Amino acid sequence: MSDTFSPKATPAPEKRSIFKRRAVIVAAIVIVIVAVTVLTDLPQHQTRAEQISADTAIMKQVNADIASCAFAANESFTIWKDEQTHTLRPSDISRVPGLLRDDQTACSFTSQSIFDLTSNIDVPQAAAGKPLGEMLGTVTLWATSDALSAIESIQTLTNDPGNSSALRQLQKEEPLLASDRGQAEAQLEAADKILATKLPDLNLPVLPDPPPS
Repeated sequence: MSDTFSPKATPAPEKRSIFKRRAVIVAAIVIVIVAVTVLTDLPQHQTRAEQISADTAIMKQVNADIASCAFAANESFTIWKDEQTHTLRPSDISRVPGLLRDDQTACSFTSQSIFDLTSNIDVPQAAAGKPLGEMLGTVTLWATSDALSAIESIQTLTNDPGNSSALRQLQKEEPLLASDRGQAEAQLEAADKILATKLPDLNLPVLPDPPPS
């Protein structure tokens, strides 16, 4: 079994939210992006060095806030892969339900880190603020829609491997995880281009693991 697993605290009671639905999340994120776009139209007097410093801090905060969900999503796919290949140790099998519940919480709006990601990041009022705000929205979609739905599908499949509906849903989420990660990276590159610099990379995992070359 992969070393990705690690002991976790007793999972909090599972909470469901209407924000789980992709359409609702997209609508909420559009509102956030529009607000950010308005802010970036305001006059700003930061020097380029000040903008780079501020945007670097933004990226560090985004990566810190998304880290728990990124780990959780990667762990869930590792569990699913190990179950498919029958490589789970007996001692690990009993831990799977609790691990997956924790993983689900880590990518939901009940998570403090996700709350911080969506509520406590102030996008600078500067030219690069618009693509950074868009990136923030895409990262939120990646976590609270793509990753969360995939984790929930894996939860179902670990209990009912023959559940065709859950398998189809997981197969739908896999390309969305890839496309939203790619879009977020492109939005970050757009900010890099505006500032003529290289901001910290976005730490989102490639899911599922790419096939060996």
